[in-house]
Amino acid sequence: MSNTLDNNAGASKGTALITGASGGIGAVYADRLARRGYDLILVARSADKLGEVARRIANDSGRSVRTIVADLNNAEDLGKVEAVLRSDGEIIALVNNAGVGAASKLLDSDIEAMAALIDLNIVALTRLTYAVVPKLVARGGGTIINIASIAGIAPELLNGVYGASKAYVLTLSESLNHELADKHIRVQAVLPGATATDFWNIIDGVGNLPQQIVMSTEDMVDAALAGLDLGERVTIPSLPDAADWNAFENARRTLTPNLSLVQPAARYGVFGKGAA
Repeated sequence: MSNTLDNNAGASKGTALITGASGGIGAVYADRLARRGYDLILVARSADKLGEVARRIANDSGRSVRTIVADLNNAEDLGKVEAVLRSDGEIIALVNNAGVGAASKLLDSDIEAMAALIDLNIVALTRLTYAVVPKLVARGGGTIINIASIAGIAPELLNGVYGASKAYVLTLSESLNHELADKHIRVQAVLPGATATDFWNIIDGVGNLPQQIVMSTEDMVDAALAGLDLGERVTIPSLPDAADWNAFENARRTLTPNLSLVQPAARYGVFGKGAA
């Protein structure tokens, strides 16, 4: 069974569940996956906006589009979505798009807002991933797309808790790729930069950013799906040369053999029990 979201329409290829689908990146993913021949389950808090997106996509594509109105920071609502992921045998893909951002520094941040950010960006994403993986294994393959951020590898850019939450998304995605590769499950982490969505309007206003660094939502999603088609595990839509990411990864892997040794490094001048 194919474990990628192939780019051919026709008979239904299965169902993709997309969180944060009432607008922005999630709504564009919904449109693009419907065009590729996937039925949809769309999840978001706003019933009105979600209904509008669902009706438009169903009319334009002819695909089945269901909705779940849910606040993923609410345990009961989150549980509803988990239950669908566990029970619906047609689900072949999960797009973990729902998330919240922050730009304020630690001293200017509200701890309750930061805890809510962690709950959505990390806890909800993790629970939904854990809910869907056994079903994907049982059906012989599938795809998980996790929307991270360039802040996950450039934590100086925005709020530290936000950057750390997106580093978690990247690390989880990489680990799951390693763990699930032989199960024919692909996990892609997408690291957008500044994108023309409400997220960036809330943080700094897209109009306040240099326009040469702001990508349209449509271009971002189209590039991310092209990266998926190319087999990328990590996609940074604006990165001109994939070799730069490969060099970054290779530098990390170069550290691995020396991350855990019997003796401290010589530069620390510590010669204890592990010394010859």
